[in-house]
Amino acid sequence: MPELPEMENYRIQLSKHILDLPITNVAINREKSVNIEANAFKSALMGGQVIFIERRGKHLLFHLDNGRRLLLHLMLGGLLYLGSPEDRPNRTTQIEITFGSELVLYFIGLRLGYLHLHTAKETEQLMSDLGPELLDRRMNEEKFKAIFRKRRGSLKTALVNQEIVAGIGNCYADEIAYAAELKPSAKLQNFNEEDLSRLYAAAREVLLNATEAGGYIELPMTQDDQLTGGFNERCQVYDREGEKCFRCGDNIVKTEIAGKKVFYSPGCQHDR
Repeated sequence: MPELPEMENYRIQLSKHILDLPITNVAINREKSVNIEANAFKSALMGGQVIFIERRGKHLLFHLDNGRRLLLHLMLGGLLYLGSPEDRPNRTTQIEITFGSELVLYFIGLRLGYLHLHTAKETEQLMSDLGPELLDRRMNEEKFKAIFRKRRGSLKTALVNQEIVAGIGNCYADEIAYAAELKPSAKLQNFNEEDLSRLYAAAREVLLNATEAGGYIELPMTQDDQLTGGFNERCQVYDREGEKCFRCGDNIVKTEIAGKKVFYSPGCQHDR
């Protein structure tokens, strides 16, 4: 599932290409991917423009020139591709939005994901339960500690809880735990101030590096995209079961916590 770095990469790239271009066509190939009747959805977008793209957690918010918002959540398997009809990937698309003469934004794999049209007020209400962003300029170490100091349970469960902090999923929770030299199963109630400081530094480092590297999704977003997926080869533990840890040489282990898959290195990740 695309997480904060993947969605931030999408936001940055789309902002360079589609802002202020007229929407000239909308094709809906799966009506369940939108929240209103397909023709009404199309009519609401036709002739309009996207004037700003915002990311909140794992969501993208397309601000339209009429004040409404398109709320995107890709969920498991969702992808975006931007290009002409000639260079589109050979994938099933659920929604296609054309900007200008032939620049098409393809929404791929929206079997669980969605693109919903809302008012600004509705959007704010839907986003109100999201926790703070760890890369937000208003976030600092003391605020981070205050959030996690009062939590109980496993580190992994807390990191992927969108009401605690927004944007982290399975991949980056495991990478953050590895960078902090903590087991994903480590109990937050046992952490001291040094553990929390190390966790904050690890979270910032992993999320910043992953964002700069274009996240881990391998499908390029455009035909000439050389950035997207750059972090895929930099993952230290995620999806590396049985491979050697780069730090200690132990074998990476895959297990589960609360039904979520977990990857970690038993040789150099500890309970605290």
